[in-house]
Amino acid sequence: MTETYTVGVFVGSLRKDSLNRKLAKALVELAPSDFKFEFVDIAALPHYNEDGDTDPPAAWKAFREKVKPLDAVLFVTPEYNRSVPGVLKNALDVGSRPYGQSVWEGKPAAVVSASPGGIGGFGANHHLRQSLVFLNVPAMQQPEAYIGGANKLFDENGNIANDGTRKFLHGFMEAFARWVGQHSAKGRAVAAGGPAPQA
Repeated sequence: MTETYTVGVFVGSLRKDSLNRKLAKALVELAPSDFKFEFVDIAALPHYNEDGDTDPPAAWKAFREKVKPLDAVLFVTPEYNRSVPGVLKNALDVGSRPYGQSVWEGKPAAVVSASPGGIGGFGANHHLRQSLVFLNVPAMQQPEAYIGGANKLFDENGNIANDGTRKFLHGFMEAFARWVGQHSAKGRAVAAGGPAPQA
């Protein structure tokens, strides 16, 4: 029996017609069928403030409860001023606290960045990876995905217009699937011949 892995998708742009949200949807469509994807809303999260650790806002609680049972996480983000958008960094901070109770702990991840510019959000991609190292989130190293020229990536229906890009992204998601199988708690349990842990 094939295990189903649940992956949370976090998009760093809040814009209604976001290129990164379109890209995230395209990636989901290119993923193996035994993966279930859930887009996690980060727009309404109040800014992290340590004073809230003793009596956290309801939105923090709901977010942490949403993230904790996920098997893996996929980040798709633009670059703002050579770094990660504040809303995405805030989501990392909210999920990482209170100290010692991080909901990110050990979840395998993939990072994709996209930009109309030529370097495809390289700065954001690597700044995000730096935070993931501290959070003990094993981020897939290869293949890397910096998608430049993202404003020309989609056709009028929101589909990937370039066959070469579609092939690359399909390969990326296949690699991510293998990464999740190797590094998630569920994947390790299955490989060892035991029952998959229950969320």
